[in-house]
Amino acid sequence: MHSPRTHYRLHLVVGAHSARHIRRIVRAHLRLWGLRELTDAAELAVTELVANVVRHVPGRRCTIVLRRRGDALRIEVSDDFAGLPRVRDADVLDEGGRGLAMVGLVSRAWGIERDAHAPGKTVWCEIGGEEADSAE
Repeated sequence: MHSPRTHYRLHLVVGAHSARHIRRIVRAHLRLWGLRELTDAAELAVTELVANVVRHVPGRRCTIVLRRRGDALRIEVSDDFAGLPRVRDADVLDEGGRGLAMVGLVSRAWGIERDAHAPGKTVWCEIGGEEADSAE
């Protein structure tokens, strides 16, 4: 029997309405991988990570990678912009600034890895499963 691939990679330029389409892709892969229970958290996380690219990355180019790791999902959003995202102490009335905090709430771990050979970085999170693999 053929087992489904355990990763999916998408290169694209994102815009204001991209998150809706990306959520569909996430939902389809979670269904294929038997991880439907992670759908709500994964959709929220990928929406926030893509929103950061739309707001802060010149050119809005990114790569999104979904990786199944047993009963967990790792989402990676990479871009070639040197600026690093940060968690802000946003006021309840602020319209923005809470994205990474929300990612932290729905994931068991998240982080940022700089690209050693280019100015970019990868922002990742892991949802579901056991204790997170530490990525420094």
